Amino acid sequence: MDCILIVEDDKKISRIIELQLNHAGFETVKAFNGREAIDVFNNTPDIGLVLLDIMLPQFNGYEVLKYIRERSPELPVIFLTAKDDTGDVVNGLNLGADDYITKPFIFDELLARIKANLRKKAAVSPRNRVAFEDLSIDLDTFMVSRGGESIELSKTEFDLLHYLVLNHGLVQSREQILDQVWGFDYFGNDNIVDVYIKYLRDKIDKPFEKKLIQTVRGRGYVIK
Repeated sequence: MDCILIVEDDKKISRIIELQLNHAGFETVKAFNGREAIDVFNNTPDIGLVLLDIMLPQFNGYEVLKYIRERSPELPVIFLTAKDDTGDVVNGLNLGADDYITKPFIFDELLARIKANLRKKAAVSPRNRVAFEDLSIDLDTFMVSRGGESIELSKTEFDLLHYLVLNHGLVQSREQILDQVWGFDYFGNDNIVDVYIKYLRDKIDKPFEKKLIQTVRGRGYVIK
């Protein structure tokens, strides 16, 4: 079941939505201001949909939506807000929101909208793709992108990145990487792993502020 990010500064409303969604079988995570919403979005890779208030402290909902859209164009975002002026609705949709529900709302309608947007996402999303934060790997076209920018990789670079992303958060030793990427019959020096990690860092990390590929001294490498 998809995880839903609830971005709502009213903690009572947030809790009610959380309880109802949990009862409907959804996992949930919450944020109470725009900055926290961005942090949760960046650190929760299994988010399947976002419920987003507009009037938020620190960053407003429009700013949060813009940040999300730059990194995850396909993620469904539903504005859930007291701002019911037609101009607000049009602005939200033009910025890339998938739906717009005004408060007060009937939960059954909200649930129906959530399910409809998740079905639409499942219908159009590539079936053979893996992603971590703003990094996306398409296993059908062998295309890699980060933050919407296309990145050209060699076959070995692609295979190494794919393996690390599949195991994100888990430190992989040089031996594990050699076995899984180069194969059990590889008899060369394991320094080849370090060489290709550098190649990947130059392409995946160097142009971006946040570095995904981490070295764990004496243990190996991890994407986190």
